[in-house]
Amino acid sequence: MIDVVAFDGDDTLWHNEGLFSVTQERFRELLTPYTEPTVVDERLFETEMRNLRLFGYGIKGFTLSMIETAIEVSEGKVTAEEVQRIIDAGKSMIGHPVELLEGAQEAVEAVARSHRVMLITKGDLFDQESKLARSGLGDLFWKIEIVSEKDERTYRRVLDFHGLSAEAFLMVGNSLRSDVLPVLAIGGRAVHVPYHITWAHEHVEEIDLPDEAFATIDDLWELPQVVASL
Repeated sequence: MIDVVAFDGDDTLWHNEGLFSVTQERFRELLTPYTEPTVVDERLFETEMRNLRLFGYGIKGFTLSMIETAIEVSEGKVTAEEVQRIIDAGKSMIGHPVELLEGAQEAVEAVARSHRVMLITKGDLFDQESKLARSGLGDLFWKIEIVSEKDERTYRRVLDFHGLSAEAFLMVGNSLRSDVLPVLAIGGRAVHVPYHITWAHEHVEEIDLPDEAFATIDDLWELPQVVASL
């Protein structure tokens, strides 16, 4: 029997990646005088991957990576005004209203009637805490974990800390890489709720997953019934 149902935050309960996508589009336009848009995308992704171990996930690391990329692709010619525009874009992202996905609140409320529910999300602590507070969902969760990475070791640590067994644990999220594969690897169960935009770092090739421990749904309205069936 499932005892605890954990939810991811970004792009599972509230919109997130679309904001990054819009900001990156504006970043491409800003650097048009220096290089091609495809080059901007490639160099930015390389810089983000290089900086993950330093800055972690989130808007602040993304903003710093944009500044570094701008300096590199412009060969140091990027102006102070252009750098300021990048900084302003980052600030705008942090202050952007939290928009819940359709059915998110209803799904958490419904599952919480029969199970203990957690939030396990990764990223910058301040930003994630702020988004959770503004989402209005905070009081629904039994426990909240904001982590720097979501891998097998992290999930084991979280479960051990709260005295939970993997066999009675279910993770709900939009990322196969972060929300599904590591949970299945430690013996838990997962529900995949794909988001219409996937960051390249979270993309994984299609693989066979066990039917008895894994399900895919189109939206969160289906979740209560799936949880009951698992």
